[in-house]
Amino acid sequence: MSEEQPDLPRPSPELSGVDLARQALVAAKEQARARGAAAQQKKQARRGGLRSGARADGRDPLPLGAAINRLITERGWETPAAVGGVMGRWPQLVGPEVAQHCEPQKYDEDARVLTVQCDSTAWATQLRLLAPTLVARLNEDLGHGTVKMIKVLGPGGPARRYGSLRAPGSKGPGDTYG
Repeated sequence: MSEEQPDLPRPSPELSGVDLARQALVAAKEQARARGAAAQQKKQARRGGLRSGARADGRDPLPLGAAINRLITERGWETPAAVGGVMGRWPQLVGPEVAQHCEPQKYDEDARVLTVQCDSTAWATQLRLLAPTLVARLNEDLGHGTVKMIKVLGPGGPARRYGSLRAPGSKGPGDTYG
């Protein structure tokens, strides 16, 4: 037997016969496990890869919620998804009265700014005063630093009215300068 034995535990001088047998059994089990794993890999390679079986593996279908959570995590969409959840729960976060007059429009992930539009200048002023409290509440819900600032927009101007004296193709009063 010129072959070297694999790394077998060296017997200590104080081990008795039972302890030596226990060590030999552990070493034999490890060697058998290693041989079995190698044989399993060769067998799978011959068959062309993994096959479906009774045990769960990475190719099994996932519940929809788990699949979406996995996709969000893999793509790094945790913050936008959380902010999107805030937009859906806006009335619970700010209260029904504020939510009736102020609506979140967009979230800039790079600047960490939430843009909110109000239906009147009075509500825009009120939301500007509430902004620090609201930022703290949002960060408490989403994680520290998710929202740094709330940009409050007032009501938009009235819709353009097209009258009978409008020139076809004109863009308004500014289209004659240039």
